[in-house]
Amino acid sequence: MSAAPKRIRTATLDIAYEESGAADGVPVFLMHGWPYDPRCYDAVIAPLCSAGARVIVPYLRGFGPTRFLSDKTPRSGQQAALGNDLRELMDALAVDRAVLAGYGGRAACIVAALWPQRVRGLVTVNAYHIHDIAGSAKPQSPEQERRFWYQWYFQTERGRAGLENNRGALCRPLWELWSPHWAFDTATFQRSAASFDNPDFVAVTIHSYRHRYGNAAGDPQEIERRLAEKTQNRRAHDRAAGRSGRGDAAGGFRKTRGILYRTLCAPRAAADRPQPAAGRPRRFCRCRSRTDAGIRMASESNLYLRS
Repeated sequence: MSAAPKRIRTATLDIAYEESGAADGVPVFLMHGWPYDPRCYDAVIAPLCSAGARVIVPYLRGFGPTRFLSDKTPRSGQQAALGNDLRELMDALAVDRAVLAGYGGRAACIVAALWPQRVRGLVTVNAYHIHDIAGSAKPQSPEQERRFWYQWYFQTERGRAGLENNRGALCRPLWELWSPHWAFDTATFQRSAASFDNPDFVAVTIHSYRHRYGNAAGDPQEIERRLAEKTQNRRAHDRAAGRSGRGDAAGGFRKTRGILYRTLCAPRAAADRPQPAAGRPRRFCRCRSRTDAGIRMASESNLYLRS
């Protein structure tokens, strides 16, 4: 059973969050992505609490009971806003330093990149989710472009209307596409889909996908500028090494000191779990589904509780 939602205010939001475990435990923030909500962590709360964690699972802007404080605030879904939301939530809860983990790892990765002194450990699924906005115009492989159909759809007003009118019907196929080995039922999906009824869900979603391709203005600008500097440095490093960028800023933050990293890899089909190469700063663990990845995430987060 999930914890009853609590609420706390930041400068911009009235954030709903669920909290479990000892009040004096090591803080662990579990950040959901799009289109999910805190229900994706139901299976991992107990193991983390048993290990001594204070587990905090917020509803992101545009999801569930979380609300903007002002009608005048831009319904921004850009990465800088999400990262700032997490930092302000930590401030509001008087959490100085925490383990950050998530399927939707952009907020966690941004805090780790720009405010590393606030982060005890970072656990993400697949990669470092920080977008290289300036490099977003570079196309990826045709197979990957096909999987991004919804992102191109959201660049249009037809896509906005489609999401507004078909929130659950549009999002469920994405669960199936991204987690082909996860045999979830309708009830499982509906528990999370209830969070899509937030009045700002569509506006935040559309802005998020338009901003990352340069088709919408951003806010806050200062955080985005600092992220752009990081990704620019990464592109320069890739060019010097003869590598092509992947559209994120993964390598730009690997040298951040004082943070332990774990990255979980959820491939489309493989079930093998390769071990890390000797001396690698991160460990990649292959997971068959979102549920499997969540359990692995709990296991990896436990490493930081003992560190």
